[in-house]
Amino acid sequence: MTTRQNKVARLLQKELSTIFLDLTREYFQGKMLSVTVVRVTPDFSEAKVYLSIFPDNGATEVLQEIQAKSKFIRHKLAQIISKQLRKTPELRFFIDDSLDYANKIEELLKTED
Repeated sequence: MTTRQNKVARLLQKELSTIFLDLTREYFQGKMLSVTVVRVTPDFSEAKVYLSIFPDNGATEVLQEIQAKSKFIRHKLAQIISKQLRKTPELRFFIDDSLDYANKIEELLKTED
């Protein structure tokens, strides 16, 4: 990734985190959402947003609801970053399972000892 992509990704991650903080209070009580990684395409037309959802139970339902609200989330993001970016990228949301993957590897390594 280029330096500009990294800067835009960090900006999107920061602003999406604040948006999800408000959405959690309003729609997802009892859940904790955090934006772990944002990856932006070289032409800045699309951003892949990886979310960590705690607790895990019901994470797919939360993700589906977020995907249903993606136009609303993109609109809120556009209002915030309109001075920094000319065009707000399309948002694609995914569950970040890297922590689960790391825990699984750790458990496998423990059982072999």
